Amino acid sequence: MTMRKTMILMSLLTLFSVSGQAQDNNEAQSESGAQGISNEITVEKADSAYIQGDFLTAISMYEHIIANDGVNATLYMNLGNAWFQQDEIAKAILNYERAYLLDPTDDDIRFNLELARTHTVDKVNPRSELFFNVWFRSVMNWLDVRQWTILTIILFVLFVCCSAVLLFSGKRTVRKISLGLGAFFLCVSVLSYIFASTQKGNISHRDTAIIMEASVTVKSTPIESGTDLFTLHEGRKVEILDSSMKEWVEIRLEDGNTGWLPVSVMEII
Repeated sequence: MTMRKTMILMSLLTLFSVSGQAQDNNEAQSESGAQGISNEITVEKADSAYIQGDFLTAISMYEHIIANDGVNATLYMNLGNAWFQQDEIAKAILNYERAYLLDPTDDDIRFNLELARTHTVDKVNPRSELFFNVWFRSVMNWLDVRQWTILTIILFVLFVCCSAVLLFSGKRTVRKISLGLGAFFLCVSVLSYIFASTQKGNISHRDTAIIMEASVTVKSTPIESGTDLFTLHEGRKVEILDSSMKEWVEIRLEDGNTGWLPVSVMEII
């Protein structure tokens, strides 16, 4: 009797062990297969699909790469190009805007974005801005956030060097030159830091969105029965003022008009 129980117990343990090993093998094969699929999708293959006119495949590949391998401006621009070829203007503008946010220095991104906007229904009439605001944004877009950060560090190092010369040099002329250059490097480094911080803030705290529906009505209050204010169409860019509610957001247009829209009709840039 004892021998039979022992044999049964050993058989059960062996069965469980084999089942466990089989399950581990299946999981390992699944992970290996998933990794293999991920490795098969590359930017080169996505670009090749786009060149061959297989835009849906290119879109799928670009989106997979963005979701799994991180983002950059070029990927978003290529994805926008593919959507543009599919006549999905809102999705094209969304990705061009994301690309432009990451790299405002790229002329191709800016051109493609402006071209896509010409295919939208709404014509934007922005309100007039102060010269300083226009100048600030124009200069800030000369470089991207990484380049502004590097420039800030370089300028600050030059300021430190000038300060050292000012402290230890015994020549009056050299001290005057060091003082002038040091003040210049300090001021420009502060401005460069402000540009870098502003761009980083725009990337981290995204408060703009693109209308994805063909046509939506902006309401005076965040309820369906609210008064109709005006209509927006796909591809229109809006600024989000209040996103504290779950299903509604308050938006503002370039011309200053405000209202409420359902969250479902837009996508954050």
